[in-house]
Amino acid sequence: MKKVISTTKAPAAIGPYSQAIEANGFVFASGQIPVDPETGVIPEGIEAQAEQVMKNMKNLLEAAGTSIDQVVKTSVFIKNMDDFATINGIYAKYFEKDCPARSCVEIARLPKDVLLEMEAIAVK
Repeated sequence: MKKVISTTKAPAAIGPYSQAIEANGFVFASGQIPVDPETGVIPEGIEAQAEQVMKNMKNLLEAAGTSIDQVVKTSVFIKNMDDFATINGIYAKYFEKDCPARSCVEIARLPKDVLLEMEAIAVK
C-alpha cells in the first residue's frame, strides 16, 4: 500500500505527481527544485539554489516522518557540471556521515530554468 506525502514546507507539485510517496518502508521524494515554498521565489546563484534544494528536501522528508540521515539514494540533476564542487560542498553539510549512494548528471534544462534539482529515497 502506498501513502501520499504532502507538505507546505516544500514546493507544491507543479504537475500530476506527488511531493513524495511512502511505500514498503521507504519514502520516494520527487525532485526538489530551489523554490522557497513560502514565497515562491527562486534564489539567485548556485549556492543559494543548492541550499534551498537541500532545505526543501529536508522539510519534505521530515513531513514524511523520516530525515536526511535516513536517505539511501539521491539523484542530482545540474545545469552546469562546472557547479559540481559548489553543490557538493553544500550537499556535504547535510550529509555529513554515512552518505547515501548518489548519481549526479548534467542536463540541458530543468523546470522553471533552475540550476539544479534533487530527488531522494529514504527509509522510514
